[in-house]
Amino acid sequence: MTYALDPKKSRGRFLPGRPKTSERDDFQRDRDRIIHAKAFRRLAHKTQVFVYYEGDHYRNRLTHSLEVAQISRDCARALKVNEDMAEIAALAHDIGHPPFGHAGEDALNAAMRDFGGFDHNGQALRCVTFLENRYPEHRGLNLTFESLESIVKHNGPLLNPGQAPESGLCRAILDFAFYPDLAPADHAGLEAQIAAACDDIAYHAHDTDDGLRAGFFTLQDLEEVSVCARLIKTIRDDYPNICDAKLRYELTRRLIGFFAKDFLAQTRENISRLKPETPDDIRKAGETIGNFSEEGEALNKNLKAFLFKNMYKHERIKAANVRAKKTVTGLFDFYMDNPDALPEDFCADVDNRAVRICDFIAGMTDKFALEQYEKFIGLTK
Repeated sequence: MTYALDPKKSRGRFLPGRPKTSERDDFQRDRDRIIHAKAFRRLAHKTQVFVYYEGDHYRNRLTHSLEVAQISRDCARALKVNEDMAEIAALAHDIGHPPFGHAGEDALNAAMRDFGGFDHNGQALRCVTFLENRYPEHRGLNLTFESLESIVKHNGPLLNPGQAPESGLCRAILDFAFYPDLAPADHAGLEAQIAAACDDIAYHAHDTDDGLRAGFFTLQDLEEVSVCARLIKTIRDDYPNICDAKLRYELTRRLIGFFAKDFLAQTRENISRLKPETPDDIRKAGETIGNFSEEGEALNKNLKAFLFKNMYKHERIKAANVRAKKTVTGLFDFYMDNPDALPEDFCADVDNRAVRICDFIAGMTDKFALEQYEKFIGLTK
């Protein structure tokens, strides 16, 4: 498709890099750089919904990212756009997440209120352009323009038309010298839009599975949710003697299939209506091209509301979130008062102490954050 991103037509990298030494194209090299990044590996020990000590079989940020990547590749293949770029956006979409999921992000954003705030998408950009530091030629991974665009804009434009960057962009993006080249008021390519939708598909399906496993709700409770009631009925019709454990797995699988099918149908309809001919036509369409149908979006919101009420606001999760916020806030305050306790790479920049402390905490795993809190402050309760 002419509107698919093409590595042969990439706008290139912002910094000079080493010459290409393999058969991989530039997007494939970007994907591999992300997979080999320390920040990506640390996602294995960062909260999705459940902190690591809750159990071994719940999703974490890494398994979530892999599930998003798998669904994204399938959808990109079906829509005949670049699978590698869809995978890049999916693999990297949470690479800037701090420990303890959204509770950790909220606490870090509050701690950074006087220093430009915190946003995990902006931190993802900071990870791949500065914090990863393995190459002799430069800091960061030196990804292509298209990969950086997909990472920071997969959820949509960062600015409204005519909005001043200082009023709409987070500090981490403003600190990136080349951010105007990313056209923050435009959409990203269709591949990044696919990853954003597949993020919703993946976490709603796997959070339903994890919530059932945790006993937060039952299959009977899920029959209050329109799409789940419909799918559970078809599963029982197909397999009258199915046990609850296998029904749970089949429900997860069919939730993914249902929303992916709806997304593909609506996106094809949007493409047919708008007739984009180039990637820039996608970027400047003035609307999200990759999205769910009106019915699919309503069913999606219905499931999300159920999970919010019965899972994300569950007393176990709320208690863990309180502990998480206490840990992140306590560590930030401690390092501000005791910068010598920071690793050398994070304490050298006195003029940007808060930013470097934020970098250090954002990169922590759940376990390491709890260990640091216990070491310097005391046990969290």
